[in-house]
Amino acid sequence: MNVDITVVTSLVCTVGGFVLAWLVFGRNKTKDDKAEGASIATITSDMGYIKSSVDGIDKKLEKQADKHTDLLERVCGVEESAKQAHKRIDGLEGEIR
Repeated sequence: MNVDITVVTSLVCTVGGFVLAWLVFGRNKTKDDKAEGASIATITSDMGYIKSSVDGIDKKLEKQADKHTDLLERVCGVEESAKQAHKRIDGLEGEIR
């Protein structure tokens, strides 16, 4: 009878060890999943912030391009006006001589 109790005790301890290991593994997996979820949430949030910053930079760049185009048009107008003024001045110089 003493041998039977030893065998039963060994089997119960072995099964108990497996159950305990399984429970600890499940608990650690849950913790790891939560930590990974938090990490993914942080990365997603940071990506959203970066995306909004890039969108803002794109808008500013577009405004700068519009301002540059407007300035280019104004400079062309001034050059044309200066060209006409030089022609008139040359005509007046010719009349004076």
